[in-house]
Amino acid sequence: MTMNRRFLIASIAALTVSINATSVSAQEWKTKYPELTFAVVPAENASGVTERWTPFVDYLSKELGVKVNLRIANDYAAVIEGQRSGAIQIASYGSASFSRARITGVNTEAFANDRNKDGSTGYYSMLFVLAKSPYKSVDDLKGKNLGLVDPNSTSGNNVPRFELNKMGIPDAEGYFGKVVFTGSHENALLALAQGTVDVAANQWTAENDSTLAQMLTKGMLKNADGSAMKKDDFRIIHKSAVILNGPYAVLGDMPADLKAAIEKAFFEAPTKNKEAFDKLSDGQKQDFAPATTKDWDGTIELVRFVDSLRKKKGS
Repeated sequence: MTMNRRFLIASIAALTVSINATSVSAQEWKTKYPELTFAVVPAENASGVTERWTPFVDYLSKELGVKVNLRIANDYAAVIEGQRSGAIQIASYGSASFSRARITGVNTEAFANDRNKDGSTGYYSMLFVLAKSPYKSVDDLKGKNLGLVDPNSTSGNNVPRFELNKMGIPDAEGYFGKVVFTGSHENALLALAQGTVDVAANQWTAENDSTLAQMLTKGMLKNADGSAMKKDDFRIIHKSAVILNGPYAVLGDMPADLKAAIEKAFFEAPTKNKEAFDKLSDGQKQDFAPATTKDWDGTIELVRFVDSLRKKKGS
């Protein structure tokens, strides 16, 4: 037997052992996790979330070889508590809710976030008013009603409060007539359109990439006479500094092979199932950008600062 032949046989044997080991390892985590739960925060109504995410979750099921169940969380805290208990293995977080999870000891690890069409990975918190209203700045809104999203929303609560503090308004509840948590980004804009609030906080990435753009495309926002509202019916009176797009995260104590398989499926999605990927953002995202948990350390400091404002108010 020649040296080359011995080397070839040894290489084949080593490859076979490696393939078998990988197969056994995959089978081990599939035995422990015959099903996985992927939770999404409520950025829009439940039917909208289901329609947007179901094709992608079906793609994950196919790629991972186990059933992936979509869970539409009632609020941001439900995702945090679901990961804390181990009931949610994969989660789509906002930056602030992910930071809150980490602050409170949830063993969660970020691995990706959305990359925008222009290659950036950030967005903004905007304060919207109706264009027909007299309000041109926050100074005009003292005593008026503010619509926020959720206590754990980044663009819908934490960043607006941080921005208001920079304007000399550390106590939003003391400045505005009423501060209302609407439960979702869509609900905040609906409350503004219907006159329940005078100003609403919301997320915005680009002209065609925001909750407002999505709702206008669907005809969800109406004037008093029932006609569809347009972009020109809304005015932005404040734009925040850039915010890092929220992460996709997995439970930290899951097997490494399972976490690697989830990451692989995510990063291959834009090419393997472009239709399902584009459905997530109405075609407004480029792909998933690799990320690490530490990327959100700055947001942790933001959340802690907002917490300190609340404590000062209560003291």
